[in-house]
Amino acid sequence: MEDRDDSAERIARRLARAGLASRRGAERLIAEGRVRVNGRLIDTPALNVGPRDLIEVDGRPLPAPEPVRLWRYHKPAGLVTSAADEKGRPTIFDRLPPDLPRVMSVGRLDLASEGLLLLTNDGALKRRLELPATGWLRRYRVRAHGRPDDAGLERLRAGIEVDGERFGPMTVTLDRQQGANVWLTIGLREGRNREIRRALEAIGLRVNRLIRISFGPFQLGDLPPGAVEEVRPRVLRDQLGLPPAALGLDRGAARAAQAGMPAAPGAGARAPGRPRGGRAGSGRLDKPRGS
Repeated sequence: MEDRDDSAERIARRLARAGLASRRGAERLIAEGRVRVNGRLIDTPALNVGPRDLIEVDGRPLPAPEPVRLWRYHKPAGLVTSAADEKGRPTIFDRLPPDLPRVMSVGRLDLASEGLLLLTNDGALKRRLELPATGWLRRYRVRAHGRPDDAGLERLRAGIEVDGERFGPMTVTLDRQQGANVWLTIGLREGRNREIRRALEAIGLRVNRLIRISFGPFQLGDLPPGAVEEVRPRVLRDQLGLPPAALGLDRGAARAAQAGMPAAPGAGARAPGRPRGGRAGSGRLDKPRGS
């Protein structure tokens, strides 16, 4: 059992990633004495295990877990961010590449909004990134009809109440006035329903285009509309602190990634035939593109 290995992870998480049970369900399996590691019965979910440890549940070897993966997707306007729509409107899942594995969206963008949407195959990562406690700034380029004044923009920066609902402070930059429209860059740390549209309406502006350009450290960059690009495992490790074992990296691959070198052949490799889900991408911290 690799308690000090930098690629180790908690046994309960490993069981959950293998699809055997939820995290709490995994803890129950351990408490019931049904889990062994390297032949030893374990009694704590806090045990760290590494990629070379043999884990058995009810005497059967644990299936290999799917590595945690994350993709950047440039959502076009006109698509619903859900698996199905009762009104029959097209969804993002209708337009994703066919070789992409089963994924979930991290949060939502409404029908008329476009830009960066994160996708993941891991429910725990999805929940973590959606939590307000994460505190990640989400930035948007916004085009709105009208001419804002300083007082209105200061209301947004201080936090504004709309229809009895209090929105948190926003970062607001007036980029330029273009005829009857104004371009703004707005940042917020929560994702309430139509928050930007409602807040701008409250100061006399009507949003007619909204583009998310970043979500925490992940940038839209020059990703074309409709394109999907996978974030590299080393970026997930560096930005999210995910252990190499959760990313499908063994210790050799982790050391190579840390040194900025390619891993040795076979280190942390995908299983043959596993879909890649679009071309591998860097998830780099690009500068936001212009509109």
